[in-house]
Amino acid sequence: MIGLDALASLSPASDSRAGEVLRLRREISRMQRRRSEHTLLPLDPAFSALLPEEGLQTGTSYTVSPSPSLVLALLSAASQKGHWCAVVGMPTLGVEAAAAFGIDLARLILVPDPGERWLAATSALAEVVPLIVVHPATRARDADVSRLSARLRDRGCTLLVTETPGTGRWPQSEGTIRLQDPHWHGLGAGWGLLSDCTVTVTAQTRHTSRPSSVQVRLPGGHGAVETVGAELTALPALPPEIVGQGDSAPPELLRWAEAG
Repeated sequence: MIGLDALASLSPASDSRAGEVLRLRREISRMQRRRSEHTLLPLDPAFSALLPEEGLQTGTSYTVSPSPSLVLALLSAASQKGHWCAVVGMPTLGVEAAAAFGIDLARLILVPDPGERWLAATSALAEVVPLIVVHPATRARDADVSRLSARLRDRGCTLLVTETPGTGRWPQSEGTIRLQDPHWHGLGAGWGLLSDCTVTVTAQTRHTSRPSSVQVRLPGGHGAVETVGAELTALPALPPEIVGQGDSAPPELLRWAEAG
């Protein structure tokens, strides 16, 4: 199996690059799988309202923001269901952060720095891995995009392509998933520690007339994605007999009233 135990690192500065590609292809051939029977890959419940069918369509591609936290959050639910995942071209992606999102590291394939061979690595992985994230190093030609799209459909693979100024929106994309308005929490006036970040995640597909948005903590206090709920919940009114008791009311009820 290819995972953290057998990391396929394709460095453009390495003379062994071609050998690594061949080794990756041999491993992929060894773990060759049939076409996926699933039409959707699951998403974290915090993202369930983003897409019409509450999941990522298989055999398609999506354009996503190049945020490591967003990437890991989009992989987490599928990984927890036992699906293999791969990340191509993101050398700063942290495995500890991946584990915090609940991603199974034994079924995570990393190709940190493939250089100009990012498309070849992605195409090879699409044969066996159902969910792939790729950060393109260069703009792909239309003919190469069409061939990769055909392979995605044939193998039932879902591709998440990070959006960069140099590459723009991925051609033939099913939709976009973007992270906006990040607000970090935990720092005061010269003190404190960053605790979590509140963001807005917006998605739109070719079949939706308007975008959908959710506000989440990404990362949350425990490292994973968390739904943002109401900061304060209104407490029910105290019964009249309690209100009239004043200081004679039970202490626990007084504390409850003061908390409100």
